[in-house]
Amino acid sequence: MHKLVYILFFIVFATQAQTKMNNIEATALKTKVKALANTTQTISSDFVQYKHLDFLDNDIKTSGKLAFKAPDIVKWEYINPFKYSILFKDETLFINDEGNKSNVDIGSNKMFKKLNKLIISSVKGDMFDTTEFAIEYFKKDNNSLVYFSPKNEKFSKYIQTFQITFNEKGDVIEIKMIEPSQDYTKIVFTNKKLNTTLDNAIFTH
Repeated sequence: MHKLVYILFFIVFATQAQTKMNNIEATALKTKVKALANTTQTISSDFVQYKHLDFLDNDIKTSGKLAFKAPDIVKWEYINPFKYSILFKDETLFINDEGNKSNVDIGSNKMFKKLNKLIISSVKGDMFDTTEFAIEYFKKDNNSLVYFSPKNEKFSKYIQTFQITFNEKGDVIEIKMIEPSQDYTKIVFTNKKLNTTLDNAIFTH
């Protein structure tokens, strides 16, 4: 009986916490997010990343800093518990693994170019392309939650769904990438700043 009560309570709570948007609400959110994305020239943010693997008891937790500069420069810098950075710049992927540097030409690689575009779109939140994704809109507490499911069969083999949480301003505060195995990567942004001046040295390799 206690277990049944707990399950019912959980179902009710989950339903209240996350409800589907109507068309008017979804359109309003999309308009707000696109307007913010179009005026975003730089982003700097701290982040915590959680990697959930079904065979592990605890998620793998890492943290670092994100930097973005329009139109297409993105740097993910992991600081704890190891130092590792990935920089997308000038159609090249630069990798720095604790001082061991390498790079990959992504200009001639369609998959890497698409990945770079997808990363930028997810960071800014502007992924509202119905030719690329099946999209569902939800309200979650005071935030908005949108599911982006890739229609491309090759891509959907790696990512089943992107779940992006937006705050009331239409800014991305969390990204969750769920794999077909149901393992997932969740990235939570904090201390996020838009359109501040970023030193070019941040994007050196």
